[in-house]
Amino acid sequence: MNNEKLLKIYRDLHQIPEIGMQEFETQQKLLAFIREMPQEFLEIKTWKTGILVHALGKDSSHTLGYRTDIDGLPVTEKTGLPFASKHPGKMHACGHDIHMTVALGILSKFAQNQPPVSLTFVFQPAEENASGGMQMFKSGAFGDWLPEEIYAIHDDPSLPVGAIGCRQGTLFAGTCEIHIKFTGQSGHAAFPQKANDMVVCGANFVSQVQTIVSRRIDPIKAGVVTLGHMTAGTTGNVIAGECQIDGTIRALTQDINLEIQNQVEKIAKGVAYSFDCEADIDLHQGGYFPVENNEQTTTDLIKYFQDSSLQYIETAPAMTGEDFGFLLSQIPGTMCWLGVDSPYSLHSDQMAPNTAAIKAGVTGFSGFLKHRALELAK
Repeated sequence: MNNEKLLKIYRDLHQIPEIGMQEFETQQKLLAFIREMPQEFLEIKTWKTGILVHALGKDSSHTLGYRTDIDGLPVTEKTGLPFASKHPGKMHACGHDIHMTVALGILSKFAQNQPPVSLTFVFQPAEENASGGMQMFKSGAFGDWLPEEIYAIHDDPSLPVGAIGCRQGTLFAGTCEIHIKFTGQSGHAAFPQKANDMVVCGANFVSQVQTIVSRRIDPIKAGVVTLGHMTAGTTGNVIAGECQIDGTIRALTQDINLEIQNQVEKIAKGVAYSFDCEADIDLHQGGYFPVENNEQTTTDLIKYFQDSSLQYIETAPAMTGEDFGFLLSQIPGTMCWLGVDSPYSLHSDQMAPNTAAIKAGVTGFSGFLKHRALELAK
């Protein structure tokens, strides 16, 4: 595909963002683009709103994987672009339109020239909301196309356009949702002895949770607990009988994430016991494991891009979450950043990446995947 075609694809995809597991139009658009390519080496199958494409290699005993996410966000676009979202209240604010376009560009190269080993391209739904990667893996969707290594990119507005950012170890944090409901006995404000105040209970829980990172976690190992939502009571002269608290855990390794989850649960149970109330505790991690890059594949990727014409930048780990972490917990591989040089952050309603990054991503990763394929075919 030439640059003009890739830019058209990007603009077409940008206009039709859909929420996870509802990417019906996106799936059909992707299938149409894929079917325009030479089909001699390609096999296609769908899984719900996702797509898997297998490019048969000259040596079919090895398979490499490349994954892209395809869903959008519930964000009202305010970029003012002539090709802005046509779907009210939805936007590709996280750059998955860039991801998809780069993946199609890479696939088109291997559709025209048979790869040295087989390649599985994963067009994965529901990265933002429903652990689509974990769902696909656990459902057995890969079948015989399961790769022995897997790679992915994520656009980064803070990096120069076309730059590759990566690091050994953790690139993205693992996340876990916190949903806790304390239930006691409501009552009149004048008779606290006849009630069980869940405002005070919830406040105690919030305060105690602040000690987890400061006193329970090795200070060398990063973790975050944020309780961003708390609801209790209906009016000022009624003692609240319920308190709902919601938040998130972020950690750079899975063991720290699990330890924080353990401490949150202990504190919730302890507070509930001390206030003689019930605690309904829902700690939901799903497939949002830390994105922990494999040492061997990442060493090779870093060396390749350091030696390439693209700019390579060593990046720090980020506390953002990405469900590619689950796939990396099952398959060795690497995720890296692709610079898109935008003044607006990911998830911003004005996020508008520099589309020159598309060509860099296609050139860089088609070259890298061919390099890895030749290594495996030796």
